[in-house]
Amino acid sequence: MIDQAPELALRWHREGRAVALATVIETWGSAPRPVGSQLVIDADGAMEGSVSGGCVEGAVIVEAMEAIDDGRSRVLEFGVSDDDAFAVGLACGGRIRVLIEPVGGVMPVALLEALVDARAARRAVAYVADLEGDDRTLRGADEFEERFRLDRSGIEADGRHFVAVHNPPLKMVIVGAVHIAQHLAAMARACGHAPIIVDPRPAFGAQARFPAEDIRDGWPDEAMAEIGLDQRTSVITLTHDPKLDDPAIRSALKAPVYYLGCLGSTRTHAKRIARLTEDGFSEAELARIHAPVGIDLGGRSPAEIAVSIMAEVTRSLRGPKRT
Repeated sequence: MIDQAPELALRWHREGRAVALATVIETWGSAPRPVGSQLVIDADGAMEGSVSGGCVEGAVIVEAMEAIDDGRSRVLEFGVSDDDAFAVGLACGGRIRVLIEPVGGVMPVALLEALVDARAARRAVAYVADLEGDDRTLRGADEFEERFRLDRSGIEADGRHFVAVHNPPLKMVIVGAVHIAQHLAAMARACGHAPIIVDPRPAFGAQARFPAEDIRDGWPDEAMAEIGLDQRTSVITLTHDPKLDDPAIRSALKAPVYYLGCLGSTRTHAKRIARLTEDGFSEAELARIHAPVGIDLGGRSPAEIAVSIMAEVTRSLRGPKRT
């Protein structure tokens, strides 16, 4: 996970602090942090983030302070042998490679600003670093389709270029604060999605039923406009009430959401399709709807239905594109 490291590095730089970014670029075995994990370090050794859960941070900080002094990048490798692994805290025998880049040195400030701006605008962008030189660029997601589909940063086949995937955070809009939604929201969060529950009915969307959840009590189409629907958003309607579900579905069909699923039987969905056809939606547009929602796992309880929905959402997000 990249989290907010680029934003923090830029803020520290603007505060007048000399800064370097450390990034996990490759792992083997049971490494404690995934590729793309980042650590921000300043010239005094202050740090935020993690590249190893604490195992090698001390060694990385020392190298980062030297990188800040000379403005050059360096690639570090830890855990090559069992003795080395134990010495830096990788007692499990895992191995990691870490790229250190000083801001204002090999990493131009303007490039970091452009990266932060892209992330703020929820625009997918790849940060590409030449591990054998000083070339640093931002490239479009279309150049690394597989990496962006899987949220997978890593070193290219040439062994020379590291691609850091900066995808907008995932959102899941759940229309209907019903029992299924209670389970689905927790599953979504565990899978890296930010759940947003939409329900104008006070008895359903009560905070007591959904502690600490983001609940929107506006009408679904109004709430959707406020939330913003994009290619990293999934929408699930669960109310069984056309007055609530249909406005949400219409909003989702007009947006590039990657998944739209609707609760209800085959008969219920046929009536839904008839209504939406009358509203002017084409057959191709309506084919985007997953209904009945979820993969058929045979489950019947709210928790089991939530599992089936989360499974289908994951397949739509991570699985190969269907032609």
